[in-house]
Amino acid sequence: MITIYHNNRCSKSREGLCFLEDKKVDFQVINYMENTPTASELKELLKKLNIPALDLVRKKEAIWMEHYKGKELSEDEIIHAMIENPKLIERPIIVNGDKAVIARPTERINEIL
Repeated sequence: MITIYHNNRCSKSREGLCFLEDKKVDFQVINYMENTPTASELKELLKKLNIPALDLVRKKEAIWMEHYKGKELSEDEIIHAMIENPKLIERPIIVNGDKAVIARPTERINEIL
């Protein structure tokens, strides 16, 4: 089953949702703003994405700029920042089995379908 980590306030995330609907694939939606991933879930996502935690952070968000920018943070500290402030998590994230992509641009979803 395909999973989309979705924020309905984000236009790119809504585009990803529409893309999956248009492909007529079965998928589940996780609204990560309401159901924030745990540290272990984020670590699993990072493994599937094959990226370090910093690459999953929305670095232009005010929260990041005000509290974290310029600091040397460990992977666990970055993950903790995303758990405390889920708005920092890049979106949408599409997962299919043991692979995942950040769907920016939306067409990247094709890489794991």
